[in-house]
Amino acid sequence: MIKKLPRFLAAGALALGLAFSARAAEKTIKVGVLHSLSGTMAISETSLRDVLLFTFDEINAKGGVMGYKIEPVVVDGASNWPLFAEKAKQLLEQDKVAVVFGCWTSVSRKSVLPVFEKNNGLLFYPVQYEGEEESQNVFYTAEAVNQQATPAVDYLLDQGYTKFYLLGSDYVYPQTTNLVLLEYLRSKGIPLENIGGGFKKDESGAIISAGKYTPFGHTDYQQIVAEIKQFAAGGKAAVINTLNGDTNVPFFKEYAAAGLTSETCPVVSFSISEDEFRGLPAKQLVGQLGCWTYFQSINSPANKLFVADFKKWLGATSVPGIVKEGRVTCSPMVLSYDGVYLWKAAVEKAGSFDVDKVRAALKSGLTFDGPGGTVKTQKNMHLTKNVFIGETKADGQFKILKEFKDVYGEPWLKGKFK
Repeated sequence: MIKKLPRFLAAGALALGLAFSARAAEKTIKVGVLHSLSGTMAISETSLRDVLLFTFDEINAKGGVMGYKIEPVVVDGASNWPLFAEKAKQLLEQDKVAVVFGCWTSVSRKSVLPVFEKNNGLLFYPVQYEGEEESQNVFYTAEAVNQQATPAVDYLLDQGYTKFYLLGSDYVYPQTTNLVLLEYLRSKGIPLENIGGGFKKDESGAIISAGKYTPFGHTDYQQIVAEIKQFAAGGKAAVINTLNGDTNVPFFKEYAAAGLTSETCPVVSFSISEDEFRGLPAKQLVGQLGCWTYFQSINSPANKLFVADFKKWLGATSVPGIVKEGRVTCSPMVLSYDGVYLWKAAVEKAGSFDVDKVRAALKSGLTFDGPGGTVKTQKNMHLTKNVFIGETKADGQFKILKEFKDVYGEPWLKGKFK
């Protein structure tokens, strides 16, 4: 019995070593997913949850991040802006996540920003926004105004349009974007009377608001559409649409019912991608315009592989609540996907999950060959990326009309155009 003891100890040590090796191979790092999975913004944000889970699985299948498997912690902001802040605090202080991917509306981002700055957390924000912000705790993969709104206006001006009606949801992104566009249009020689939607002025007579605004979830667009129809009666008029969420459905239905078309008065939308068109009367909206830094119709090997792999993942995933049929890809989804890979590259360059070290790596000019083309990180925590103007087809996809290559993300535009 005594002679057998060393062999027994050796076998035990081997088993213990294997157990430790197995645990080492299963090292995980928690990351947060903070999106609205219910409420008025769920029409847009659930797809971002889906593409993030797909991306995590794709990275985990290739060995994870520095040998750590990504463990997602998914929470629902529920289209409730104060709740977003509570959920951000939970992710950072209780769940101890290394990074958070999330938010759609600027009001939700503004709500969580103090939480991230207090805790020195890192948020990757993937959706077009108004700029006028540059936090060290947010990496903006999102389109800045000069990567969406001003290129769209340039395209319309080149097409001969001279009148622009500004319509949006009543919150910071549309309000600020339209003030920038007011300055931009005026700098291009468009007179005030050719800018529709109305103005508000302060006591000194300075314009402090431009455009018409409706609340989230608004459903009655009869009067506004009648006003647009009258505004467009003389021709060469277009609508700049910054409505967000499911309120686009009643707007476009009323627009079509009024007999307006892309030929009589085109609408260029900054919050309607392929994903939102799944809930819109796409056949009635043929010819309407969108401007994004990605379209599913991009004809490249990288994009074709991304779309095919995402659809394959949808068919295989067992995550509850994920819609599997009729799915498409869109720019906010791709900017979420790009963000995860850029975070991975920054962690690996830094050799650490530490936010300060990851931030420094992000500012160093990392590149990723994504589905929309090569993107590059900037020192101002924004991305250089390609911009596309697209025209809606009957199947809800976009025919690409024009591409702007390697557009630098510039958040500070107010007061720049004279």
